[in-house]
Amino acid sequence: MTTIYLIRHAEAEGNLYRRGHGWYDSLITENGYRQIAALEERFRDVHIDAVYSSDLFRTRTTARAIYRSKNLPLRTEPGLRELNLGEWEDRTFGAVRHSDPQQMDLFNRTDPAWEVEKAENFFQLGDRLYETVGRLAKRHPDQSVAMFSHGMAIRQFLGRVKNIPPEEWHAMPHGDNTAVTCLTFDGEKFTIQYEMDNSHLPEEISTLARQSWWRKDKKAAADVNLWVHMPIHSWPRDRELYLELRREACPGVEDSILLAEAEELRSKSHGLWNINIFMAGDRPMGVALYDIDRDQEEKAGYIKFLSILPEDRGRGLGVQLIGQAVSMYRNSGWDWLRLHCPANNDRARRFFEKYGFKKIGEGPEGDLLEKYIGFEW
Repeated sequence: MTTIYLIRHAEAEGNLYRRGHGWYDSLITENGYRQIAALEERFRDVHIDAVYSSDLFRTRTTARAIYRSKNLPLRTEPGLRELNLGEWEDRTFGAVRHSDPQQMDLFNRTDPAWEVEKAENFFQLGDRLYETVGRLAKRHPDQSVAMFSHGMAIRQFLGRVKNIPPEEWHAMPHGDNTAVTCLTFDGEKFTIQYEMDNSHLPEEISTLARQSWWRKDKKAAADVNLWVHMPIHSWPRDRELYLELRREACPGVEDSILLAEAEELRSKSHGLWNINIFMAGDRPMGVALYDIDRDQEEKAGYIKFLSILPEDRGRGLGVQLIGQAVSMYRNSGWDWLRLHCPANNDRARRFFEKYGFKKIGEGPEGDLLEKYIGFEW
């Protein structure tokens, strides 16, 4: 009899930034590393003979909780990957909701009719995971094996194991980041010992404890997922939002100077629009301004300014603005993200430090903060 610990990866950028990350390779968050430490403690005295993970960074990194402490090799297996989201990869959930609300509703219900160009469907995902986990388990009769995979992948695998019909997939529970499912395998049949257990996570580092999308009781307010548009044709309208937020950050500076700054940056954007307007549904909520060329030689993308409306602050939405900058600059080949924070703005400093920025210098614009967004293994 083989014992299998099927484990979801730690909190990653897609979970935090509210973006569709299936086969898109993303990093573990600061909170995710705390989850990995808790997972390592959980397995400190658990015997493991072999460790597998999908070949994506977020699972390979989470697997360190077991294979490093037990001095085992890590074996990567693409069959353990998450659902391939096709055209949805690295788009914000808000953008998908805005452009394709019907398919978004189908996806959220795990409806078998969900279909997106170049993506897998839920049937294919369940089949792939069932075949992969069974094939790997057969390599290790009478041993204990840890396998690191992804949320939707594990969910569809368990649906196959329990023979849940497609019309009932929507009722299957969701697992937290680093949640553990334990099964036994006799060479033919899987038996679930327990599933999606996150008892090793204190509530303050649980991902699902901070989110509402997965709740069935609807007691908590719905999550707000932002989408981005670039003010090409709508600049006269968006200009007022931009000026409102820039005036707050630059008191006493004339509007003409603030607008000239934006126009200058846009003129040298090289196809990457330097102004993003962040929307919640049809309501403008925030602005980001980028200087594409500033630290390009150092492969560092620079955020000139980002802010959300005062009435929307304190709701945990600002991190989605950072997520957009990470996506834009990483996809253009940059490894670092930089910005200046006024030395006397403690609230902004705490916000940026919470999401991985560290002080690397000082200047007339304030303290220079930097965040690593590349991949290092």
